Amino acid sequence: MRLVVIGATGRTGGEIVAEAGGRGHDVVGVATSSDTVEDVRVYPNTELPELLGGADAAIDFSAPAATSEYAETVAEAGVPYVVGTTGFEDSGLERLREASERTAVLKASNFARGVQALLAVVEAGVEALPDYDVELTETHHNGKRDAPSGTANTILDAVDEARGDGDESPLDRTHGREGEHPRDASEVGVHVRRAGNVRGEHELLLAGNDEVLTLTHRAESRRVFAAGAVDAAEWLAGKEPGWYEFGDVL
Repeated sequence: MRLVVIGATGRTGGEIVAEAGGRGHDVVGVATSSDTVEDVRVYPNTELPELLGGADAAIDFSAPAATSEYAETVAEAGVPYVVGTTGFEDSGLERLREASERTAVLKASNFARGVQALLAVVEAGVEALPDYDVELTETHHNGKRDAPSGTANTILDAVDEARGDGDESPLDRTHGREGEHPRDASEVGVHVRRAGNVRGEHELLLAGNDEVLTLTHRAESRRVFAAGAVDAAEWLAGKEPGWYEFGDVL
């Protein structure tokens, strides 16, 4: 396969280049400026339209504003598009949705297989313990920009899906607490930590009835995300235009 990796000079982008190259794929890197990653040439993003010619898929782990712009270019080329960028505004997600009308788009906040398993367990746990308090803590490296993480928001969406009953509003997301702040039964506490080189850790806590249940996923290496993204690109190649999710790959 010929894969175009957008954001190739980033932390995860470099891992994707290495993973795809290790599987024998023809890899082309794209970033804001020319460079070399894992002995793969990286071209400036101004050359993206030409680089997409003949590509089987594109993988994008860049930045929200950039991805929103690239979506139009990738869709115009008709190249399947795997997106791992997080932190989008609603308008950015809308542009990805529009791109999916012309090409296959697979958007995920996390490409770890364990996170997909965690999401299934989260829904089951929250449904089984409907009156328990819910708190979420996530930890990432000190260079991560969006907070909470895309994965944290996906977990919170799963909690809303499991806890809601149609007319019931989702739990109020309370981001940290300060001063006098008694806990309300309708809230879910969201706590964000940024430190060191932590790849990614998410813990959901459910407490009630004199017991505590914690559901945790921890990534030991960014390579797990890279492997999942390349899995997704291999699966998405040749698919019809539409919106896909990582769970479809698994």
